[in-house]
Amino acid sequence: MAETLLASSFQSWLALPPMKKLLISLFFTLPLCAKEAPSPPMTATAAVEFLATLDAAQRTKANLPFDGEERENFHFTPRDRAGLPLKEMNDSQQAAAMKLLDSALSEKGKLKVTQIMTLEGILAEMEKDSVRRDPGKYGVIIFGTPGDPKGWGWRFEGHHLSFSITVVGDKTSVTPTFLGSNPGEVRAGKHKGLRVLAAEEDLARALVTTLLAADKREVIFGDKPPGEIITGENRIATALDPVGILVSDMTETQRNALLTLIAEYTGRYRSEVAATDMDKIKAAGIEKIRFGWAGGTKLGEAYYYRIQGPTFIMEACNVQNDANHVHATWRNFAGDFGRDLLHEHYQGDVPVE
Repeated sequence: MAETLLASSFQSWLALPPMKKLLISLFFTLPLCAKEAPSPPMTATAAVEFLATLDAAQRTKANLPFDGEERENFHFTPRDRAGLPLKEMNDSQQAAAMKLLDSALSEKGKLKVTQIMTLEGILAEMEKDSVRRDPGKYGVIIFGTPGDPKGWGWRFEGHHLSFSITVVGDKTSVTPTFLGSNPGEVRAGKHKGLRVLAAEEDLARALVTTLLAADKREVIFGDKPPGEIITGENRIATALDPVGILVSDMTETQRNALLTLIAEYTGRYRSEVAATDMDKIKAAGIEKIRFGWAGGTKLGEAYYYRIQGPTFIMEACNVQNDANHVHATWRNFAGDFGRDLLHEHYQGDVPVE
Protein backbone atom coordinates (compact mmCIF):
# COMPACT_ATOMS: atom_id res chain seq x y z
CA MET A 1 0.00 0.00 0.00
CA ALA A 2 2.73 2.44 1.01
CA GLU A 3 4.76 1.56 -2.12
CA THR A 4 1.67 2.17 -4.30
CA LEU A 5 1.08 5.58 -2.72
CA LEU A 6 4.74 6.49 -3.13
CA ALA A 7 4.73 5.50 -6.79
CA SER A 8 1.51 7.46 -7.37
CA SER A 9 2.94 10.53 -5.67
CA PHE A 10 6.12 10.33 -7.73
CA GLN A 11 4.15 10.10 -10.99
CA SER A 12 2.10 13.15 -9.92
CA TRP A 13 5.34 15.02 -9.16
CA LEU A 14 6.76 14.19 -12.63
CA ALA A 15 3.58 15.51 -14.24
CA LEU A 16 3.92 18.95 -12.65
CA PRO A 17 5.11 21.88 -14.77
CA PRO A 18 8.81 22.76 -14.16
CA MET A 19 8.02 26.07 -12.40
CA LYS A 20 5.62 24.40 -9.99
CA LYS A 21 8.21 21.73 -9.17
CA LEU A 22 10.78 24.46 -8.51
CA LEU A 23 8.49 26.38 -6.15
CA ILE A 24 7.42 23.27 -4.26
CA SER A 25 11.03 22.13 -3.90
CA LEU A 26 12.10 25.51 -2.58
CA PHE A 27 9.17 25.80 -0.19
CA PHE A 28 9.80 22.46 1.44
CA THR A 29 13.59 22.76 1.65
CA LEU A 30 13.59 26.21 3.29
CA PRO A 31 13.00 26.16 7.06
CA LEU A 32 10.31 28.37 8.56
CA CYS A 33 12.77 29.51 11.18
CA ALA A 34 16.38 28.48 11.29
CA LYS A 35 19.92 29.68 11.71
CA GLU A 36 21.59 30.68 8.49
CA ALA A 37 22.95 27.58 6.82
CA PRO A 38 26.57 27.53 5.67
CA SER A 39 26.90 28.50 2.01
CA PRO A 40 29.35 30.33 -0.22
CA PRO A 41 29.87 34.03 0.41
CA MET A 42 28.44 36.54 -2.03
CA THR A 43 31.02 36.29 -4.84
CA ALA A 44 31.09 36.10 -8.60
CA THR A 45 31.18 32.30 -8.50
CA ALA A 46 27.41 31.77 -8.58
CA ALA A 47 27.01 34.31 -11.38
CA VAL A 48 29.73 32.65 -13.48
CA GLU A 49 28.17 29.23 -12.91
CA PHE A 50 24.72 30.52 -13.91
CA LEU A 51 25.99 32.10 -17.14
CA ALA A 52 27.86 28.88 -17.97
CA THR A 53 24.55 26.97 -18.13
CA LEU A 54 23.09 29.23 -20.82
CA ASP A 55 23.22 29.01 -24.59
CA ALA A 56 24.18 32.00 -26.75
CA ALA A 57 20.62 33.24 -27.23
CA GLN A 58 19.89 33.06 -23.51
CA ARG A 59 23.11 34.92 -22.68
CA THR A 60 22.06 37.87 -24.83
CA LYS A 61 19.07 38.28 -22.51
CA ALA A 62 20.79 37.41 -19.25
CA ASN A 63 24.09 39.33 -19.57
CA LEU A 64 23.89 43.08 -20.20
CA PRO A 65 26.46 45.90 -19.93
CA PHE A 66 27.20 47.18 -16.43
CA ASP A 67 27.19 50.80 -17.58
CA GLY A 68 23.98 50.47 -19.60
CA GLU A 69 20.63 52.13 -18.98
CA GLU A 70 18.90 48.93 -17.89
CA ARG A 71 20.86 48.44 -14.65
CA GLU A 72 18.87 51.11 -12.79
CA ASN A 73 15.56 50.30 -14.51
CA PHE A 74 14.02 48.46 -11.56
CA HIS A 75 10.28 47.82 -11.20
CA PHE A 76 8.06 45.85 -8.83
CA THR A 77 4.81 46.13 -10.78
CA PRO A 78 3.55 43.55 -13.34
CA ARG A 79 5.17 44.37 -16.71
CA ASP A 80 7.41 43.06 -19.47
CA ARG A 81 10.99 42.96 -18.21
CA ALA A 82 14.49 42.67 -19.57
CA GLY A 83 16.45 39.62 -18.53
CA LEU A 84 15.99 35.88 -18.76
CA PRO A 85 12.78 34.64 -17.08
CA LEU A 86 12.66 31.36 -15.19
CA LYS A 87 10.10 29.93 -17.61
CA GLU A 88 12.71 30.13 -20.40
CA MET A 89 15.20 28.08 -18.37
CA ASN A 90 15.49 24.32 -17.97
CA ASP A 91 15.66 22.70 -14.54
CA SER A 92 19.42 23.00 -14.13
CA GLN A 93 19.40 26.64 -15.24
CA GLN A 94 16.61 27.45 -12.78
CA ALA A 95 18.62 25.78 -10.03
CA ALA A 96 21.67 27.88 -10.95
CA ALA A 97 19.54 31.04 -10.92
CA MET A 98 18.26 30.22 -7.45
CA LYS A 99 21.81 29.44 -6.31
CA LEU A 100 22.75 32.97 -7.37
CA LEU A 101 19.91 34.31 -5.23
CA ASP A 102 21.03 32.01 -2.42
CA SER A 103 24.50 33.60 -2.51
CA ALA A 104 22.98 36.92 -1.37
CA LEU A 105 20.00 36.13 0.84
CA SER A 106 19.56 34.86 4.39
CA GLU A 107 17.28 31.91 5.10
CA LYS A 108 14.61 34.40 6.11
CA GLY A 109 15.05 36.30 2.86
CA LYS A 110 14.90 33.16 0.73
CA LEU A 111 11.70 32.05 2.42
CA LYS A 112 10.04 35.41 1.75
CA VAL A 113 11.07 35.23 -1.91
CA THR A 114 9.70 31.72 -2.35
CA GLN A 115 6.42 32.61 -0.69
CA ILE A 116 5.98 35.77 -2.79
CA MET A 117 6.51 33.71 -5.95
CA THR A 118 3.97 31.22 -4.61
CA LEU A 119 1.47 34.07 -4.13
CA GLU A 120 1.73 34.84 -7.85
CA GLY A 121 0.31 31.40 -8.53
CA ILE A 122 -2.46 32.03 -5.99
CA LEU A 123 -3.30 35.31 -7.73
CA ALA A 124 -3.46 33.48 -11.05
CA GLU A 125 -6.13 31.19 -9.60
CA MET A 126 -8.02 34.04 -7.88
CA GLU A 127 -8.02 36.26 -10.97
CA LYS A 128 -8.23 33.40 -13.50
CA ASP A 129 -5.34 34.99 -15.38
CA SER A 130 -2.33 32.70 -15.67
CA VAL A 131 -0.76 34.89 -18.36
CA ARG A 132 -0.45 38.08 -16.31
CA ARG A 133 0.11 36.21 -13.03
CA ASP A 134 2.87 33.79 -13.91
CA PRO A 135 5.61 32.68 -11.43
CA GLY A 136 7.74 31.85 -14.44
CA LYS A 137 8.12 35.55 -15.25
CA TYR A 138 10.59 36.14 -12.41
CA GLY A 139 14.02 36.42 -13.93
CA VAL A 140 17.72 37.26 -13.75
CA ILE A 141 20.09 39.75 -15.36
CA ILE A 142 23.87 39.79 -14.84
CA PHE A 143 25.34 43.24 -15.44
CA GLY A 144 28.93 43.32 -16.68
CA THR A 145 31.54 40.65 -16.05
CA PRO A 146 31.25 38.80 -12.72
CA GLY A 147 34.30 39.54 -10.62
CA ASP A 148 35.28 42.75 -12.43
CA PRO A 149 36.87 44.83 -9.63
CA LYS A 150 35.63 48.04 -11.26
CA GLY A 151 32.05 46.92 -10.76
CA TRP A 152 29.51 44.33 -11.79
CA GLY A 153 26.07 43.33 -10.54
CA TRP A 154 22.87 41.43 -11.00
CA ARG A 155 19.14 41.76 -10.52
CA PHE A 156 16.46 39.22 -9.63
CA GLU A 157 13.04 40.68 -10.32
CA GLY A 158 9.37 40.07 -10.99
CA HIS A 159 6.02 41.15 -9.62
CA HIS A 160 6.47 42.22 -5.98
CA LEU A 161 10.18 41.29 -5.97
CA SER A 162 13.18 43.39 -6.88
CA PHE A 163 16.73 42.74 -5.67
CA SER A 164 19.51 44.89 -7.15
CA ILE A 165 23.00 43.76 -6.19
CA THR A 166 26.12 45.78 -7.06
CA VAL A 167 29.64 44.59 -6.28
CA VAL A 168 32.65 46.92 -6.47
CA GLY A 169 35.90 45.33 -5.39
CA ASP A 170 35.13 43.62 -2.07
CA LYS A 171 32.16 45.88 -1.23
CA THR A 172 28.50 45.19 -1.92
CA SER A 173 25.34 47.28 -2.32
CA VAL A 174 21.94 45.61 -1.97
CA THR A 175 19.51 48.45 -2.57
CA PRO A 176 16.97 49.19 -3.91
CA THR A 177 15.22 46.25 -2.26
CA PHE A 178 11.48 45.74 -2.68
CA LEU A 179 9.16 43.02 -1.41
CA GLY A 180 5.38 42.95 -1.78
CA SER A 181 2.61 40.60 -0.78
CA ASN A 182 -0.78 40.29 -2.47
CA PRO A 183 -2.76 39.09 -0.70
CA GLY A 184 -1.15 40.39 2.47
CA GLU A 185 -2.90 37.51 4.21
CA VAL A 186 -4.20 34.50 2.32
CA ARG A 187 -7.73 34.04 3.64
CA ALA A 188 -8.84 30.88 1.87
CA GLY A 189 -7.47 27.73 0.31
CA LYS A 190 -4.53 25.49 1.18
CA HIS A 191 -2.28 28.48 2.01
CA LYS A 192 -4.85 30.10 4.30
CA GLY A 193 -3.19 32.16 7.03
CA LEU A 194 0.04 32.84 5.08
CA ARG A 195 1.36 36.37 5.75
CA VAL A 196 4.65 36.78 3.94
CA LEU A 197 5.44 40.24 5.35
CA ALA A 198 3.95 39.67 8.79
CA ALA A 199 7.09 40.75 10.65
CA GLU A 200 7.39 44.03 8.73
CA GLU A 201 3.80 44.80 9.73
CA ASP A 202 3.55 43.37 13.24
CA LEU A 203 6.82 44.81 14.57
CA ALA A 204 5.88 48.28 13.31
CA ARG A 205 2.36 48.08 14.72
CA ALA A 206 3.69 46.98 18.09
CA LEU A 207 6.08 49.95 18.13
CA VAL A 208 3.48 52.56 17.21
CA THR A 209 1.10 51.09 19.80
CA THR A 210 3.79 51.32 22.47
CA LEU A 211 4.60 54.92 21.54
CA LEU A 212 0.93 55.91 21.66
CA ALA A 213 0.52 54.23 25.04
CA ALA A 214 3.42 56.43 26.23
CA ASP A 215 1.47 59.50 24.99
CA LYS A 216 3.92 60.17 22.15
CA ARG A 217 1.18 61.21 19.76
CA GLU A 218 3.55 62.87 17.32
CA VAL A 219 4.36 59.42 15.92
CA ILE A 220 1.07 59.67 13.96
CA PHE A 221 1.49 62.18 11.14
CA GLY A 222 -1.75 61.50 9.27
CA ASP A 223 -5.15 59.89 9.75
CA LYS A 224 -5.23 58.76 6.12
CA PRO A 225 -2.26 56.86 4.66
CA PRO A 226 -0.93 57.59 1.17
CA GLY A 227 -2.07 55.09 -1.40
CA GLU A 228 1.43 53.82 -2.13
CA ILE A 229 5.02 53.94 -0.91
CA ILE A 230 6.19 57.43 -1.81
CA THR A 231 9.60 56.58 -3.29
CA GLY A 232 7.80 54.23 -5.69
CA GLU A 233 9.93 53.03 -8.58
CA ASN A 234 12.00 56.22 -8.67
CA ARG A 235 15.56 55.50 -9.73
CA ILE A 236 16.86 58.06 -7.25
CA ALA A 237 15.42 58.10 -3.73
CA THR A 238 15.54 61.41 -1.88
CA ALA A 239 14.74 62.21 1.74
CA LEU A 240 11.07 62.85 2.44
CA ASP A 241 9.50 65.25 4.93
CA PRO A 242 10.68 64.55 8.49
CA VAL A 243 7.62 63.03 10.15
CA GLY A 244 6.92 61.07 13.31
CA ILE A 245 9.20 60.76 16.28
CA LEU A 246 12.99 60.88 16.60
CA VAL A 247 14.88 58.00 18.18
CA SER A 248 16.36 60.57 20.56
CA ASP A 249 12.85 60.99 22.00
CA MET A 250 12.33 57.25 22.50
CA THR A 251 13.07 55.12 25.52
CA GLU A 252 15.74 52.45 25.26
CA THR A 253 13.05 49.78 24.87
CA GLN A 254 11.35 51.72 22.07
CA ARG A 255 14.68 52.37 20.38
CA ASN A 256 15.56 48.67 20.47
CA ALA A 257 12.14 47.83 19.02
CA LEU A 258 12.83 50.16 16.10
CA LEU A 259 16.26 48.63 15.52
CA THR A 260 14.63 45.19 15.47
CA LEU A 261 12.24 46.45 12.78
CA ILE A 262 15.12 47.90 10.74
CA ALA A 263 16.94 44.57 11.07
CA GLU A 264 13.92 42.86 9.50
CA TYR A 265 14.74 44.75 6.30
CA THR A 266 18.53 44.43 6.38
CA GLY A 267 18.22 40.81 7.55
CA ARG A 268 16.80 39.71 4.22
CA TYR A 269 20.44 39.41 3.21
CA ARG A 270 23.21 37.19 4.48
CA SER A 271 24.51 37.99 7.95
CA GLU A 272 27.82 39.51 6.87
CA VAL A 273 26.06 41.86 4.42
CA ALA A 274 23.27 42.73 6.86
CA ALA A 275 25.83 43.53 9.59
CA THR A 276 27.73 45.92 7.31
CA ASP A 277 24.56 47.77 6.35
CA MET A 278 23.42 48.01 9.96
CA ASP A 279 26.82 49.41 10.93
CA LYS A 280 26.44 52.10 8.25
CA ILE A 281 22.98 53.01 9.54
CA LYS A 282 24.28 53.30 13.09
CA ALA A 283 27.37 55.26 12.08
CA ALA A 284 25.21 57.91 10.41
CA GLY A 285 23.44 58.53 13.72
CA ILE A 286 20.80 56.34 15.33
CA GLU A 287 19.43 59.32 17.28
CA LYS A 288 18.65 61.06 13.98
CA ILE A 289 16.35 58.29 12.72
CA ARG A 290 12.61 59.02 12.63
CA PHE A 291 9.65 56.67 12.73
CA GLY A 292 6.26 57.92 11.57
CA TRP A 293 2.88 56.29 10.98
CA ALA A 294 -0.25 57.27 9.05
CA GLY A 295 -3.63 55.52 9.10
CA GLY A 296 -5.21 53.02 11.45
CA THR A 297 -3.23 51.11 14.03
CA LYS A 298 -5.49 48.06 14.36
CA LEU A 299 -4.99 44.84 12.43
CA GLY A 300 -6.94 45.06 9.19
CA GLU A 301 -6.87 48.86 8.96
CA ALA A 302 -5.04 50.65 6.14
CA TYR A 303 -1.67 52.08 7.16
CA TYR A 304 1.63 53.51 6.00
CA TYR A 305 4.86 53.90 7.95
CA ARG A 306 8.23 55.40 7.29
CA ILE A 307 11.65 54.91 8.89
CA GLN A 308 14.06 57.59 7.76
CA GLY A 309 17.63 58.30 8.77
CA PRO A 310 20.38 60.49 7.36
CA THR A 311 21.37 57.90 4.74
CA PHE A 312 18.34 55.65 4.16
CA ILE A 313 14.59 55.27 4.05
CA MET A 314 12.33 52.27 4.64
CA GLU A 315 8.63 52.47 3.75
CA ALA A 316 5.73 50.08 4.09
CA CYS A 317 2.07 50.43 3.27
CA ASN A 318 -1.00 48.23 3.31
CA VAL A 319 -3.78 50.12 1.57
CA GLN A 320 -4.84 48.38 -1.64
CA ASN A 321 -7.38 45.54 -1.83
CA ASP A 322 -9.13 46.62 1.39
CA ALA A 323 -5.82 46.81 3.27
CA ASN A 324 -4.72 43.32 2.26
CA HIS A 325 -1.88 44.16 -0.12
CA VAL A 326 1.50 45.03 1.42
CA HIS A 327 4.46 46.88 -0.13
CA ALA A 328 7.77 47.27 1.70
CA THR A 329 10.88 48.97 0.34
CA TRP A 330 14.40 49.90 1.47
CA ARG A 331 16.40 52.60 -0.28
CA ASN A 332 19.75 54.34 0.26
CA PHE A 333 20.02 57.98 -0.74
CA ALA A 334 23.63 57.79 -1.99
CA GLY A 335 24.08 54.02 -2.12
CA ASP A 336 21.31 52.70 -4.39
CA PHE A 337 22.77 50.69 -7.29
CA GLY A 338 26.16 51.02 -5.60
CA ARG A 339 26.52 54.68 -6.57
CA ASP A 340 28.53 55.49 -3.43
CA LEU A 341 30.82 52.48 -3.95
CA LEU A 342 31.43 53.40 -7.58
CA HIS A 343 32.17 57.01 -6.60
CA GLU A 344 34.67 55.85 -3.97
CA HIS A 345 36.31 53.48 -6.45
CA TYR A 346 36.78 56.05 -9.19
CA GLN A 347 37.87 58.72 -6.76
CA GLY A 348 40.52 56.28 -5.57
CA ASP A 349 41.71 55.78 -9.16
CA VAL A 350 42.44 59.48 -9.62
CA PRO A 351 46.25 59.94 -9.48
CA VAL A 352 47.60 62.29 -6.82
CA GLU A 353 49.71 65.10 -8.34
